[in-house]
Amino acid sequence: MIDFLNLRLTLSLGVALLTICGLAESRMGTADKSDSILIIGGGTWGTSIGLELARAGYSNVSVLDGYDIPSSIAAGNDLNKIMEEGSQGVADTDSKYAWNRLHEICTEAWLNDPVYKPYYHRTGYVMAASSDAAYEAVLGDIEGQENEWSKVETAEQFRATMPEGVLQGDFVGWKGFAKSGNAGWVFAAGAIRSARDEAERLGVQFITGEQGLVTELLFADGASRNNGSAPGPAALLGAKSADGTIHRAHTTILSNGANADQLLDLKFQLRPTAWTKAHIKMSAEEAMLYKDLPVLFNIEKGFFMEPSAETHELKICDEHPGYINPIYADDDSKTIIGSMPFAKHQIPLEAEERVRALLGETMPQLADRPFSFARICWDADTVDRYPLLDWYTPDHVGDGAEGGRFLLAIGGSGHSFKTMPAMGQVVLEFLEGREDDRTKRAFRWRPEIAVDRNWWAVQDRWGAQGKVMDFNDVKGWTSIGEA
Repeated sequence: MIDFLNLRLTLSLGVALLTICGLAESRMGTADKSDSILIIGGGTWGTSIGLELARAGYSNVSVLDGYDIPSSIAAGNDLNKIMEEGSQGVADTDSKYAWNRLHEICTEAWLNDPVYKPYYHRTGYVMAASSDAAYEAVLGDIEGQENEWSKVETAEQFRATMPEGVLQGDFVGWKGFAKSGNAGWVFAAGAIRSARDEAERLGVQFITGEQGLVTELLFADGASRNNGSAPGPAALLGAKSADGTIHRAHTTILSNGANADQLLDLKFQLRPTAWTKAHIKMSAEEAMLYKDLPVLFNIEKGFFMEPSAETHELKICDEHPGYINPIYADDDSKTIIGSMPFAKHQIPLEAEERVRALLGETMPQLADRPFSFARICWDADTVDRYPLLDWYTPDHVGDGAEGGRFLLAIGGSGHSFKTMPAMGQVVLEFLEGREDDRTKRAFRWRPEIAVDRNWWAVQDRWGAQGKVMDFNDVKGWTSIGEA
């Protein structure tokens, strides 16, 4: 005999799951513009995604973040980031093609989009190295664009790239290239605020604080899938915040950077990695001399660009392959299974030494200035340093799973702020089922390249004795602002 009560309950639950997860349509088909869309992470990419969805007419978009936007711990909340225009080398693979495409889209936005244009400063770029091996890497970086660059090989030539009196160092062993156009820097925090403001004007809701701090993704089986644990197939139902709020949507987009693998088993495709920066406070009069500087980047030493027009602070970053905070398996194998981000508005003393060494070689007049600010900045490295942009489908959680519309937009890999305007546009393509085929292949879910991942891989980065460093080995930290 048929149990009609249980049948009705079963059918009702099935319809509810289809509605919540957006399964009434194809998992990767197009979205209705009135469907609810939840973006987890209001940093560089999350804010851009929210803006582009609103511009395209999506009327029910919410962005969740634990901090006011731009977040005080987000790497994108910064005085400046390096920007180079156009293609970034020869597009002889899908990955290089897709990376170039992001750069071409974002170049158009930084040059012409009123939301982004005011924050791009086309002041030029000086790129250099100190060792022969690193110089070969610089040559590789400019391959195909050699006609844009001029050689810079002597101290006099380096000093001549900036106003007289700025560069007073000896530049011993330095050699590189300079260009006066098609590159410069963007006021990063200003660009994020601008995108947030326009997105809000167009109807995007930004939910911050405890209600916006997502602590768990909710799946139909009630099991967690964070920190390498994937208990089996189940549909995504929503996201739970620190205050207990459960956010549900037809489509969820994960764009919370280095914190992504705390919410989802990503099969070791992300390595949260941190870098270090410090600020020097200048007077308004001093800052005028340093205005409109090109970016100066020695890929083994570090980089800087002009001071902030708002605070008159000069940001200096020491270059290195990064720091990690390893998480080890609960056994005697000493196997690393992750890296745990943490916030700190200080930097290791060894990083301070590297910053001051860079200043000593370039602007020795500033080498002993006290720091006004410092912090560590986290991003997430993929194995190949290309973004991870793909639908989280049943294949990713096991055979037979019923997956909802759950899109991953993560893996900035320490060099993706400039792609901010482009990522929103490309995510929109994915959402509407019109994604570029080569981009889809290049940025796909790719755990096969993370099998037996080397957590200490430098990934073509230089500096700091050529090693990824462990925060547990740091002997001391700066004490800026402490009594």
